[in-house]
Amino acid sequence: MNRSSFIKQSLSSLLVLCLLGSSAGFAGDKKEAETKNEPPEGFIALFNGKDLSGWIGMNYHQVKKSPEAVRNMPEAERKALLKKNWEDVLEHWSVEDGELVNDGHGVYLTTAEDYGDFELLLDYKTVALADSGIYLRGVPQVQIWDTTKEGGKWDRKANLGSGGLFNNQGEGKYPLVHADKPFGEWNHFRIIMKGDKVTVYMNDQLVVDNKKMDNYYEKNKPIYETGPIQLQTHGGEIRFKNVFLKKL
Repeated sequence: MNRSSFIKQSLSSLLVLCLLGSSAGFAGDKKEAETKNEPPEGFIALFNGKDLSGWIGMNYHQVKKSPEAVRNMPEAERKALLKKNWEDVLEHWSVEDGELVNDGHGVYLTTAEDYGDFELLLDYKTVALADSGIYLRGVPQVQIWDTTKEGGKWDRKANLGSGGLFNNQGEGKYPLVHADKPFGEWNHFRIIMKGDKVTVYMNDQLVVDNKKMDNYYEKNKPIYETGPIQLQTHGGEIRFKNVFLKKL
């Protein structure tokens, strides 16, 4: 090989190495961006990707009280309940690689702040036999569950998919389409709540189209004007990330 050819080959090899290095760096940047939990413009991050700041623990079913009743509890009694629930949160909830992780047990992770009308974005990934949901204004729920026959809940129409307002008595109870991804993949929700109406997109597919959400706790009353966002869980591990909200 003459000197000229050697120089050309060396420069070519160097260029390839630089391109590979740039690609690796880009992939690393992309992975890092995916776990930063940085909200889109106009949204706030309910989960900061690092710890449980901004959250409390609450399960209204467990205390047999509505969100309004818990809010109006005597201060000392409410503080004692929150303290007990937080100990439970620390036992069953954790943060791992920018993801909220629950082991399938414990009280529901609940925003410390209440919200009225909003647009909520979040990603979740779960496992077989798990059952979960997103409580809006503290009320159940945008349903998440195992939709396979092996999950054992086809008698409750789990075969129709996640994303429906499962505790509704009428319209909106079941999703319009089955939009769930296979276990091990991330699912994406876009949930819009205005007044008592809810619209849900799951993995970019419309599953609930502007349907009234029932007040599960006080069926003779309209849904509360404000309340927390809750991440419900039981039955198996579930992970959340990119939990963003925009007040409307």
